[in-house]
Parts: sequence; C-alpha cells; structure tokens
Amino acid sequence: MLQLYNTLTRQKEQFTPITPGKVLFYHCGPTVYWTQHIGNLRGMMMGDLLRRSLEYVGFVVKHVRNYTDVGHLTSDSDTGEDKMEKGAKREGMTPEKIAKKYIDIFESDTKALNLLEPTFKPRATEYIFQMIDIISTLLAKGFAYTTDLAVYFDVTKFSSYTALSHQQMDKIQEGAGKADVSDPRKKHASDFALWFFKAGVHSNALQYWKSPFQSLLVRDGEGFPGWHIECSAMSKALLGTTIDIHLGGVEHIPVHHTNEIAQSEGASGVKFVKYWLHNEHLLVNDKKMAKSEGTGFSLAEIIDRGYDPLVLRYFFLQAHYRSKQNFTWEALDGAKKALQLLRNFVTSWKSNLNSKNKIIEKGKLYKEKFTSAISDDLNIPKALGIVWDMTKSDIADAEKLSLILDFDRVLGLGFSDWKQKEIPKHIQILIEERNTLRKEKKFKESDVIRKQIEDAGYSVNDTPISS
Repeated sequence: MLQLYNTLTRQKEQFTPITPGKVLFYHCGPTVYWTQHIGNLRGMMMGDLLRRSLEYVGFVVKHVRNYTDVGHLTSDSDTGEDKMEKGAKREGMTPEKIAKKYIDIFESDTKALNLLEPTFKPRATEYIFQMIDIISTLLAKGFAYTTDLAVYFDVTKFSSYTALSHQQMDKIQEGAGKADVSDPRKKHASDFALWFFKAGVHSNALQYWKSPFQSLLVRDGEGFPGWHIECSAMSKALLGTTIDIHLGGVEHIPVHHTNEIAQSEGASGVKFVKYWLHNEHLLVNDKKMAKSEGTGFSLAEIIDRGYDPLVLRYFFLQAHYRSKQNFTWEALDGAKKALQLLRNFVTSWKSNLNSKNKIIEKGKLYKEKFTSAISDDLNIPKALGIVWDMTKSDIADAEKLSLILDFDRVLGLGFSDWKQKEIPKHIQILIEERNTLRKEKKFKESDVIRKQIEDAGYSVNDTPISS
C-alpha cells in the first residue's frame, strides 16, 4: 500500500490513482536560461525516484516534465524581466538559441545522473494556443479581467485560492502578480498575470504572439503568457483535465502551484490534482546555494573535480525528498566510497555465481522490507539502509546480486552495466602487503591496511590463509 504526503491536506494518504494501475504525473521542469545547479538537479532526481518507485510497485506512469522557455520573469510573482530574454541579452543570442543551449546541457546532465526519460518533454512555446484557449475560458467565466498591461486572474473569484498554501488572504505578500510598475487597474495585490501585453514595461519583448485579448489601448493582443498558465496548459494537453500527481520544489507552494490550481480549476470546474508533492532544498555548508558565493555548483563542476556523476546520485539517495540536504565535499567523498564499495560487491557477486539468479526465502524478506520503505512516502534512505543490510547477510551471492539488481530499478545506480575497472596500483600494493601480514599472523597490522583499502572504496573478501 503506497502512501504519499499530500501538501494539499498536510498528511500522508493512501495513493489511489484516477485509473487503477495507471498514474498521470506532471513535474515542473527547468527554466532554460542558465545551467541548472545541483540543487535543481536534486529536484529533478526526486521526480525520477517517484516515477521509479511507482513503476517498481506496479504502476504504469505517464510522466510529463516541461521546459519553460518564455514568460518566467525574474520573480516567481510575475515581476522583473523575462529570464529567457535576460539570458539572450547576456550571451548575445536569441531566446530560441538560449533555450536549445541550456536544454542540451540539462539533458546531458540528467542522462549522466541516470534519470529516466519522461514520456513527454514539452516546451512552453509549443503550447501558446492552448494557453490562449484557457485564458479565453477564464475571461468568459468571469475569473479574469483585462488592463492595458495584462490579462489577470482575479483571485477573489476563486474561493479556495489559499487551499494549498494555507495562507491568510490578507497576509499574502503585497505585490504578488504585479509588473515592474504599479498597475492602477489591478484589483487585488495577489492577482496574477495570465497574459502580458507587448506594451508598457514589456514593449521590448523579444518573444510575443497575437491573441484575441484587448484593452482600451491594446487592440491586437500581442504579448506572451504568464509563467503559471504554461504548466496548466501543458498538463491539460498531455495528461488531461485532472491528474494524479504534481511535483515541484517547496518554493512553488505559495505562488506558482497555488496559481496553477486557481486557473486550472477555474477554467475546468473540476479538481486539477489529487496529490501535490514537494521536495525540499539542497543546502551547501548549511547555507542556501548562491552563485554570488560560488556555491551554485553545476554537475560539470562536480565532474571536473573527478567525481562520477552517479556519486552525486548516491549522495542524493541519502536524504528524504521532504528533508533539506546539506552538500559538502566531505559528504560527497563519503558517497564516493560507499558507491565504490557497492560496486565492488556487485563485481564480487558476479564472479562468484554458482547458481541461477533468483530470490528465495531470505531474499524475499529483504524485498518486502525494501518495498515497504519506498511505499512509505518514498523513504529512499531507509530503502538504501536495507540494501546495506542485505550485503552483510549470509544469503548466497547469486541471490544478493539478483536483489541489488532488482532494487536498482529504484536506486538507478547502474549496477547491471557496471564493470570493475582495473584495481589501481596503490590498492594492489596494499593488498599484497596485507596478505603478507596475514601469513605472518600479524592480524592487528593487517586490519589497519584493510581499513585503508575499504576507506578507498574497495571491499576485502578474505580466503583461507595458505601455509
């Protein structure tokens, strides 16, 4: 029985999809104006772990992860400059070329981290007409209104606007949804933009489309969509009006996801999402990641320092998706040693096979424990602990191999394709020194060397001492 923590209800709930055995899953993807830092990549991996866990327990998942390539202003609350255009000006390129450049980098990173390919990877600019259609419906139903600067959603018309955020309407931060300058015709501070007109502060917009929306000063409706409407349109087009799961970072709760619910349900008249999941942030040295402080590390920087990308994946596995995780280079070194040790186990088990790979009685117990852990709101750290318990057990090597390959359907550490590289010369020397000490029955000294070998990430399987 799979249980998930639903942000909407603030409690764990038994997961029951709309259609038995099938899951409709939407994951907020990146705004592709810059290289994603490892904190963003952790959020993407949480989506991967959710999908893998759902598939492990038997669901068929239709997974959408979008690309925002227009309309996301420098503030999540619709203020500032369009991030894509800011990136374009920074690098002297068009927004389209900026999008392609950073989508390519992002997809290279997700491949290196062994993230499964989503079923669909839509770009916002491909769904402009679907956005216009939803906005037109909201206007017709009285949920939206037009000024000379934008088409806004009227939050006072949607009675359950704060259901996800649990905020008080009168305490919501002043200025949510405003443009760079005050719009005197805006009805409420929290009203958010569905469509920005190519006028006023956005008169120099590089990306814009015609629309049927008009005001006293705007007759042709030229402009571009607000960030929030994009996800609603892509989700509806690819998954349908009501979906099972929507995942994103905790920072999306008070604005982006709150607005998605309002506009989606306002237009359709039915529930938008059954289960809202949110992942916490990655810290660096117990502080918020910041490019200005040199801590907005990219995956390329991790690789340049000599780390396998799957070491970072292993590091991410060690913290629950709803918990903050603290990144340090020491912690990454620990993950490197742990992953190498697991890889060595896999190599050893493959070389010691003397029976068919199958899970029998003791192995079934570990599989049940593993399944129970991931079914408890994706408790991946507990599941990882069960993997380590299994490696120390007395079950046969063939069964251990079968189990870890099965568990790796969730962990995604690539054990089925793993091939041990040649053992480094300095490790070989330590092994030879230790064997000599064991023959001389200097076990205390040999244990010191054993620890050095294991600290380097290699396992030691002793054979009887030959005379």
